[in-house]
Amino acid sequence: MGDLISNFSKLLKKEASHKPSGQHILDDEYYKRIEAVQFTMSHDDGKIILDLENSDIVIVGASRTSKTPTSIYLANRGYKTSNIPIIPNKNLPPQLFGSKKICIVGLVCDPSRLFDVRKNRVQSLNEDRSSDYTNQEEIMNEIEESKKIFKKNNWPIIDVTRKSVEETAASIIKIFDILKAR
Repeated sequence: MGDLISNFSKLLKKEASHKPSGQHILDDEYYKRIEAVQFTMSHDDGKIILDLENSDIVIVGASRTSKTPTSIYLANRGYKTSNIPIIPNKNLPPQLFGSKKICIVGLVCDPSRLFDVRKNRVQSLNEDRSSDYTNQEEIMNEIEESKKIFKKNNWPIIDVTRKSVEETAASIIKIFDILKAR
């Protein structure tokens, strides 16, 4: 590699540092992001709920509303993020209710778009999920119930139907910053 590095140094007219991974600064910000990623991965899809109060952000929504990819994106930005699925006939963790410390955001999606996403998911995995998972009427009910929960608890709602993960995350960061400033 020595000749290659030497040739690049000449080409770029810049002295090589000869320090492995020199482009990565291992500062407090880096370690904060690593900690956020580890936290987020262990708190994905409601796996761990006992310490939700340690989250910076909690994302709540029906299955396939981009909770996990948005959480991972936020974690890479340094936010400890948990995500909790709304499952019909199952209660949300009680730690979510009445918490003023955590930024809780609800995600919703157009029911017909969600139907397509779920149908494709089931087909790609060759799964035999219950028909309610891909039943259009049930999906509509799930979204309406989600909205009711979010409104009742005064949680901000983001419609992810036509948003990229980055756009959704940017909206969540804005909400987080506003809540933190209070």
